[in-house]
Amino acid sequence: MKPSGDPLNACLAGLRAASVVGAQAPESTDREINRSQNGVTLIEMLIVVAIISLMVGISYPSISSGVDALRLSSASDSIASFLNGALNRAERKQVVVEVTISKLENALIMRSEEPGFERRLDVPQGVRITGVLPANLVDPDAPRHFLMYPGGTLPRFGVELANQRGGRRIVRVDPITGNSQVERPEAQ
Repeated sequence: MKPSGDPLNACLAGLRAASVVGAQAPESTDREINRSQNGVTLIEMLIVVAIISLMVGISYPSISSGVDALRLSSASDSIASFLNGALNRAERKQVVVEVTISKLENALIMRSEEPGFERRLDVPQGVRITGVLPANLVDPDAPRHFLMYPGGTLPRFGVELANQRGGRRIVRVDPITGNSQVERPEAQ
């Protein structure tokens, strides 16, 4: 077509020429769009996995240590509550309450003269009873029995706990106040 003096024909001719020349351009942009929609490459995925693994490897010991300390703290609080419950039961029910501490079973057992009454507290996994104070010199691993009389003086005793990382707590019964106290022994 020869360009004529008519501006409308000139505009149409220009559009036809642009559509013929630009017909290849949309294909190349489609390829670029398809290439970006294909996803990530294997190398990009490996880099992301390596970074995540590195972060987990760095943070795992501190998280694990925190969980162990939390278990030890929770176990010592549970034992203090258990012993306070035994003392309260002796006073309120006016009965003798026996508390047995077994290192081998890793548990505390509360019994009274009431028929069928027995409560048991198992120390959580990862925490163990390492000693009962005062120490039994004849057989340190034998279960220890303590009696709590209503209105009577309590024996001074304690339960020593340790976790896998070496953290330690001692739960003691104060004979004067009758309350259980949790102590953190000095590192040796």
